[in-house]
Amino acid sequence: MSATLVVDGAVARITLERPEALNALDGSVAAALEAALERLEQAQEVTVAIVVGRGRAFCAGNDISEMAGLTATAAEALSARWQRIMDRFAHLPQVTIAAVGGYALGGGCMLALAQDLRVAERSARFGLPEITLGFNPSYGIARLLDVLGGAHARDLLLTGRMVDAEEALRIGLATRVVMDGTLEMTVAELAAEIARHPRAGLGAAKAAVAAIRAGQPGVEARSYAALVAEPETRARIAEFVARKGRPR
Repeated sequence: MSATLVVDGAVARITLERPEALNALDGSVAAALEAALERLEQAQEVTVAIVVGRGRAFCAGNDISEMAGLTATAAEALSARWQRIMDRFAHLPQVTIAAVGGYALGGGCMLALAQDLRVAERSARFGLPEITLGFNPSYGIARLLDVLGGAHARDLLLTGRMVDAEEALRIGLATRVVMDGTLEMTVAELAAEIARHPRAGLGAAKAAVAAIRAGQPGVEARSYAALVAEPETRARIAEFVARKGRPR
């Protein structure tokens, strides 16, 4: 398999398994990711999903060797497939975390952007080098604009330059930067921390953000009204109130 899914309690881990190609995205990776997404979309027991690359890179982008013989029709179909994969990641009910070590370039950068959170090692590098080869990124640009905003997105799109982890953090491409060698431990701790929260509330918060970004405000009030009456929510509220009322 070019990507594997391992579920351990409330935390799932998707690993890109093409280290010899810096985890470049090809047809076999697409099929493996589609299978993993189908499993996660139905996985009621999973609260957090981590996406990571095996070896020296998170993902170096789409496999250029697959592009050599593409017709215009085939290229459009391939782009549409990868856009659907990115959209499915963004709409998973779980909180998703990209664990970025090494390169996250082109489609790999877009894959990282499709996740809710992006934790990067200090030595990680991000970029969209497609323009240097004469074509534009064929999917993920809307998400890029949403996460980074117009100015930073245009900078990456039109220069093709790579940015280091600190700049990625400053512009919103990364949400946390950690010392080299600590990525796995940090992401595991973050996932465990998030997984302690009720899954329904996390999913509702994600859905509210997506709705607002799509120009559909009001979802957050409706989901809040529904969830505040749930037994687990009421129990947590009661526990919080009791704890606040105890003498110190």
